[in-house]
Amino acid sequence: MGRIKRKLVQIMASIGTNGYFKGFYNGSIYNGDLKRICVPGLNCYSCPGALGFCPIGSLQLIISDVKYKFSFYVVGFLTLIGVLLGRFVCGWLCPFGLIEELLYKIPSPKLKVSKKFQKLKYLKYFILVIFVILMPMFWVNDMGIGFPTFCKYICPVGTLEGGIPLVILNKSLRSIVGFIFAWKVALLIIVIILSIIIFRPFCRFICPLGAIYSLFNPISVYRLDIDSSKCTECGNCAKKCKLDIEVYKNPNSLECIRCGECIDNCSNNAIKQDIL
Repeated sequence: MGRIKRKLVQIMASIGTNGYFKGFYNGSIYNGDLKRICVPGLNCYSCPGALGFCPIGSLQLIISDVKYKFSFYVVGFLTLIGVLLGRFVCGWLCPFGLIEELLYKIPSPKLKVSKKFQKLKYLKYFILVIFVILMPMFWVNDMGIGFPTFCKYICPVGTLEGGIPLVILNKSLRSIVGFIFAWKVALLIIVIILSIIIFRPFCRFICPLGAIYSLFNPISVYRLDIDSSKCTECGNCAKKCKLDIEVYKNPNSLECIRCGECIDNCSNNAIKQDIL
């Protein structure tokens, strides 16, 4: 029942943040008042269906503009969502997370990430600091305006949700796409292939938004608790966790996306969803 509930919420969240269906028909981008509102998950501003703006894209834009050095709205929004939910956003509200999970359902051999390669989880923090914060801040043009480097050179979400649909729907864009678009399509293909054999690789190793929310997991209002009087440390929760988290030892791990698989598979009902 928990899995069905989560999937329904994921679908509704994806439709809710990409509900401008007219954009997919005529190849345009929504520019109404709702576009001023930040959405909690990673969702490309340039997606024809996007009704709000992506927090990572907006964060880069503000950092890169010489007129602004700090965005209280974007940083405040991320802090509020982080304190309330932590990486619950990743597991329940992020459209690209849903896409990755659907890709993982494609029948194929599945690859379990070894402990050695699990260290790649730190890559997303590197990407956050270098590509989202420092490069847009210091790599600027003659007018002092920086480049949104993560969106421009890495983000597969922007390519899938924005770049490809707009290029398909606009003949004029097809004539000017070049190396950067080809590069990002190649990255997207790699992420898609990895998502078929590894559970949510983009979320685990690349996503800077996930890196931000992960820092709030240990202190977020929504959290997981272990009832020590019921827990036998059987390890069944760790075996069922697709992110390889030892839940009974660290229920609020930085990597936990609050999917609830551990709760559904705990035979002793020792894992609880809690609100501080």
